Amino acid sequence: MSKIFKVQLSIMKPVFNVFLLCLFSIFYCKSENTEKENTDNNPYEFHIGGVLSSNKSEDYFKQTIEHLNFNTPFMKPGNTFYAHSIKMDPNPIKTALNVCKQLIVRRVYAVIVSHPQIGDLSPAAVSYTSGFYHIPVIGISSRDSAFSDKNIHVSFLRTVPPYSHQAEVWVELLKYFNYLKVIFIHSSDTDGRAFVGRFQTTSQNQGDDIEKKVQVEAVIEFEPGLSHFNNQLNEMKNAQARVYLMYASKLDAEVIFRDAAYRNMTEAGYVWIVTEQALDANNVPEGTIGLKLVNASNELAHIYDSIYILASAITDMNRTKTITPPPADCDSSGAIWDTGKTLFEYIKKQVYKDGHTGKVAFDNNGDRIYAEYDIVNVKEVANKDAIGKYYFNNDLNKMKLRLNESNIIWPGHLKKKPEGFMIPTHLKVLTIEEKPFVYVRPLKKDDGNSCKSDEIMCPLYNNTSSKVLDPIVYCCKGYCIDLLVGLSKDINFTYSLSLSPDGQFGNYEIRNNSASGKKEWNGLIGEIVYERADMILAPLTINPERAEFIEFSKPFKYQGITILEKKPSRSSTLVSFLQPFSHTLWVLVMGSVHVVALVLYLLDRFSPFARFKLINADGTEEDALNLSSATWFAWGVLLNSGIGEGTPRSFSARVLGMVWAGFAMIIVASYTANLAAFLVLERPKTKLSGINDARLRSTMENLTCATVKGSAVDMYFRRQVELSNMYRTMEANNYETAEDAIRDVKNDKLMAFIWDSSRLEFEAAQDCQLVTAGELFGRSGYGVGLQKGSPWSEAVTLSILDFHESGFMENLDDKWIFQGRVEQCEDQEKTPNTLGLKNMAGVFILVAVGIVVGMVLIVIEIGYKKHHVRKQNRLQLARNYGQTWRAIVQKRKLMRMQGRTSGVGALSLSVEALPRSVLNIQSPIRSIETLPRTCRNSPSPTRAWSGRQMVHRKSDDIPLRSPIGGPPQLHFHNNLM
Repeated sequence: MSKIFKVQLSIMKPVFNVFLLCLFSIFYCKSENTEKENTDNNPYEFHIGGVLSSNKSEDYFKQTIEHLNFNTPFMKPGNTFYAHSIKMDPNPIKTALNVCKQLIVRRVYAVIVSHPQIGDLSPAAVSYTSGFYHIPVIGISSRDSAFSDKNIHVSFLRTVPPYSHQAEVWVELLKYFNYLKVIFIHSSDTDGRAFVGRFQTTSQNQGDDIEKKVQVEAVIEFEPGLSHFNNQLNEMKNAQARVYLMYASKLDAEVIFRDAAYRNMTEAGYVWIVTEQALDANNVPEGTIGLKLVNASNELAHIYDSIYILASAITDMNRTKTITPPPADCDSSGAIWDTGKTLFEYIKKQVYKDGHTGKVAFDNNGDRIYAEYDIVNVKEVANKDAIGKYYFNNDLNKMKLRLNESNIIWPGHLKKKPEGFMIPTHLKVLTIEEKPFVYVRPLKKDDGNSCKSDEIMCPLYNNTSSKVLDPIVYCCKGYCIDLLVGLSKDINFTYSLSLSPDGQFGNYEIRNNSASGKKEWNGLIGEIVYERADMILAPLTINPERAEFIEFSKPFKYQGITILEKKPSRSSTLVSFLQPFSHTLWVLVMGSVHVVALVLYLLDRFSPFARFKLINADGTEEDALNLSSATWFAWGVLLNSGIGEGTPRSFSARVLGMVWAGFAMIIVASYTANLAAFLVLERPKTKLSGINDARLRSTMENLTCATVKGSAVDMYFRRQVELSNMYRTMEANNYETAEDAIRDVKNDKLMAFIWDSSRLEFEAAQDCQLVTAGELFGRSGYGVGLQKGSPWSEAVTLSILDFHESGFMENLDDKWIFQGRVEQCEDQEKTPNTLGLKNMAGVFILVAVGIVVGMVLIVIEIGYKKHHVRKQNRLQLARNYGQTWRAIVQKRKLMRMQGRTSGVGALSLSVEALPRSVLNIQSPIRSIETLPRTCRNSPSPTRAWSGRQMVHRKSDDIPLRSPIGGPPQLHFHNNLM
């Protein structure tokens, strides 16, 4: 079943595709026919209106349209154009009424408008009237910027550009002559403001070459109808720029030229570039450069181009769009003509390459683009020669400037191009406190309002405050100050030095008081960007962000970025003397001492030649090697102390003793050498290996690092994608100044400070406890900061290069950065450390512990000995009693034996029967040590004593002496006698 279904599906699939194709074709054909039916309903007759200045223009207008009907490329077969024209009346109300009564009633599709022969009346009346119904109006003479406003002139186009479009030609001229700093003079009317706005926009958007962007040093605005221009000219004369761009009417230009000539500001060294109106002034100075629009007054050529542009737009619209009839009158018709809106858009899209006025096209405002200009040079008041042209290049497909510079006459009748600026000889120089480049100290009263001979006064102006405050006066010296003095002498300028107002190098950020949210520069960079200073002489790092807004000289010092940290000091603990050996080795050594002592004792104990077995020739024995003596011997050999007694006697034990002595020698020598390495020779350098250290990049490590907010180092980390994690971690720790960060490094509050290598090397040279870690990265240089286009840039750069070659910069390095302290730190590195109490405190504590332990042990020994003596006394007393009774028993036995043999009566041995006077125990025996040696060494002291010491007396009393010859004494009475 499934196979049959698959076969049916395979058969039906191509049939279904054919069905879809036919269905699409039907709908497409239907839509095409519908559109064709709609375009077929479009009118065949098109009426064009004209409001022209003369009969000649009207005749040419009609003739051009008649010829147009026979021009096949511009006409759709069957279509016909009709011309209807009127003259422009000087009265704008009459002009508007004539447009309604004579043109709109004829259903015109567009109106071409010129200007009256007399007066300056603009085609505004025609634009308003036709624009109400959205009938397109093509102007051929009016160049006012007001017609570019589509909110007012909704359907107005023109084949002439507005005056403000000359700004594009001005920018090309300035770049050609390399004039990058200018002063802009303009009237405060609509055209003047439009002109300066377009100039600033064009100058900033011309290409990607940052070095070629034109900067406007000052904008001088005046009200039309000038009587004098003195105050503005005085302001201009104090500026650096000597290139003046002027947009003014003919009358205002005459006033400006008059006052400028009075101040010699039209002579050599000055450059005047003016618009067409100002170029017509009667007193335009020699050397002025101006513009003339090509075919500006050729009304017939503009009529021709306008007609053909309009015909091309109607033909294009007629092919694709439905065209409805235009309004028939101005009275009853109030509806907006939608076809007029569409026709207006079609006209803007037209490009007429072969027009009589050049390439004709329109921008979004309906203004003419690709207009061509002649570059005019005033050689005499009545002689204005064209020295170049601004034209459309078909090969490059863009506008191109062509100049014959050799034919230019400059002000002062000079052939050489002026510099375009006045080089100021007094510069405002800014710096910032940064050791060792700039040292800052407040000026004290004791100084007598003047700094020392090697210092320069550098006040601090607080321009961030709304109130005008008196500056705080400081004295500055250092690397950069000496460099400033050298530059001023070498390239001949004077200066006034001051500190950064906000204490910052410069950061590009959104200001808190900025309502628009626009980023602005602060710090030193902001002072240069906003032209409040001329030069920055500080350790200012050259980077792309700053170079976009200010100009740098060649580096006066090459440097990079490095890391500053405090040298890790070896922790000298109380057990630092144990550091040469590991804990495991110490345990093994301690264990070996006691194991060897035990083995020595066993070898000497069981050896047949040990002290336990041998007796001296005199019959005495030596003291045997007990376990205590063996331990003492093992420790004595290990610690290399003298051994007076208790040495092994057997050969086997002595062999082990020699081996142990060799082991002890190696252990002690190794300990001594390693102790010297740990406490004296080894100096740890750094904790970090550099910027690639994993601990810096890991957010899990408890390692704090930081830099200075808004600095060049901060910008570097923002640019580096691979350092993004590290930057996010350190961003919260960043400091306001380098001084604060370095202080925290010294106080162990910050582990790593990332900053310029020059400053950190200086700090490491000053304090040998600080050290830079790893290799340099982010290499760059310190440069002198100047304004864009500053005339001092080249001179400063050449002077710095000369300083490098002459060794001046090396002298500054030795004087301010190294200061001879590098050798001191290196010598200190080579000198062994002196051991102090901190290093050896543990040894002294060990001795103190030994003393305390000895004192405790002696107290324990004394107490133990007293207890032992008392116990021995009691035991000896018991022994004495036992010996006495044994002697009595022996005596009794002896007497019994004697009695049996001699018949003597029995001897009473009862102690109780004896009187106390008979049994007299005088004193206890003090010690067993008082016994004779033979008694002490005898296995049975009692027996030996009784055999040798007991004697019979002939008297009745038989004294019994104690074994030591003293009391107690027993007196026995012979009752039988």
